Amino acid sequence: MPVIHATVTTDLAPADALRILTDFGPGRAQAFPNVDQSTLVVHEVGDSWADVTEGNKLGWERERYDWDVAAGTITAVTTESNLWAAGSRWDYRITPDGTGSKVQVRLERHANGWKGHLVAALIPLLGARTVRSGVGKALGAR
Repeated sequence: MPVIHATVTTDLAPADALRILTDFGPGRAQAFPNVDQSTLVVHEVGDSWADVTEGNKLGWERERYDWDVAAGTITAVTTESNLWAAGSRWDYRITPDGTGSKVQVRLERHANGWKGHLVAALIPLLGARTVRSGVGKALGAR
């Protein structure tokens, strides 16, 4: 079970960073390099949660997002995927950093099938850099 940690700093205030990370509108595929518009399906959205399928040609996952604005936290737990078993997850903690924010990301993967095991083997090698790059792009990281 690969687990990686990555940190991204941005000039955005914590509330703005959280808003971008939980924006499931049509711009999500442009903001996040690993999300293709063809896989993005917003099933349902509430005030502090969302049920979303997202991914790309290699892999997709349906996730239950929950966020707490006051705590600056977001969790995205996999409920279905072609690569990842239920319970795989993303955890974000957003804290003030000077006039901007620090976003700590924890990614936990449980492989599903041979393709998932193959991709999971690459996570220790490329995972932190890929996460930093993707989240950084979406947040305009510095």
